[in-house]
Formats: sequence, C-alpha cells, structure tokens
Amino acid sequence: MGPLITNGIISPETDLLLAFIIGIGFGFVLESSGFSSSRKLAGVFYGYDMVVLKVFFTAGITAMTGLLFFSLFGWIDMDMVYINPTFLTSAIAGGVIMGAGFIMGGFCPGTSLCGAAIGKIDAMVFVGGLFIGVLMFTEGYPLLEGLYNAKPMGMVKISEILNVSDGVMALLFIAMASGAFWLAEWFEKRSKKVEY
Repeated sequence: MGPLITNGIISPETDLLLAFIIGIGFGFVLESSGFSSSRKLAGVFYGYDMVVLKVFFTAGITAMTGLLFFSLFGWIDMDMVYINPTFLTSAIAGGVIMGAGFIMGGFCPGTSLCGAAIGKIDAMVFVGGLFIGVLMFTEGYPLLEGLYNAKPMGMVKISEILNVSDGVMALLFIAMASGAFWLAEWFEKRSKKVEY
C-alpha cells in the first residue's frame, strides 16, 4: 500500500531515480505537445489556443480520480499523503505574480526549462529572470515574511472547506472542467489562428 517511501516499499534513492526518469519523460511530453512555444502557452490568455487549459484540467482529473480509486481499493492510504499547507494570502499573491509573468513571458517555470533545454533564447531569458526573482525573494524575505505566512489554513483540502466528500468534490471538478472545455472550444472557434 502507498505511499511507497513512507511504507518502505521503495528507498529514497529509488524514489529519486524514478523522479529523474519521470521528469525526463514529462519534459519530452511537454516539448512534443508544443509547450516549449511561448506563443502556444500565451494563447490561453488571449483565447486563440486553449490546449494548455485542456491538458492541465485533464491531468488534474486523471490524478484526482486515480487517487480516489487507489484509496477505494486500499492501494494508498490518503491519510499518509502529504498536502502542502495553505497560506491563502501568499498563495493569491504568488498566483497573481506568476500569472503576470506567464502572460508577459509566455512561460511557466517548467515550460521555460523545457524551452531552454531545446535552445529557445526567450525561454533562456525567462529562466534567467526566474533565478533573479528567486534571489530577490530570498534576499528580501525578512520584508516579505509577514505576507509569506499570512492566513495559515493548515493542510486543508477544498472538499473540507466546502464540507463535501472527496467523491462529490471530484464530480464538481469534472463538471467544472467539462464547462471549461466547452468554453475553450467556443473561444478557439471565434479567435484568429496564430502560426507557431
């Protein structure tokens, strides 16, 4: 039963090796899907290419339903799965900053590394900016510590906040994703196609 490391099924070293192999595979899939193109990635914000939205909703649904069924079959103990603590104010601030960077640069951190790995200069500049941003945050942390730790909510799930079961939350998420897919198709049909 999972999690694999916590239950001693695999060693931390094996976990790192698996993470390395999965990371290479993930980068290959990103590049093969065109996610190394800043135009394709920015398309979601301008309405002409919604592939990013569709892929990430599909990934979320796949992971969520997979975990639900693994838990149902007793293959994973969800009480042992780590959930990042939520700090609501800093999460919103970070989302706004990252979203603005995504719109301006056309990359998120993962896709920028993917683009840089295949030699895209705009992606390399974005990665450089990413490291400058990390350095600025690190040096300015004493000034930002209050914001960083604001509104602590602990290791909470949306289903707990809404007071519904994980299964109902999954159905709500799938319904939301279906609506987003329909809306994405509507936007794509009405927007000008962009050559990559």
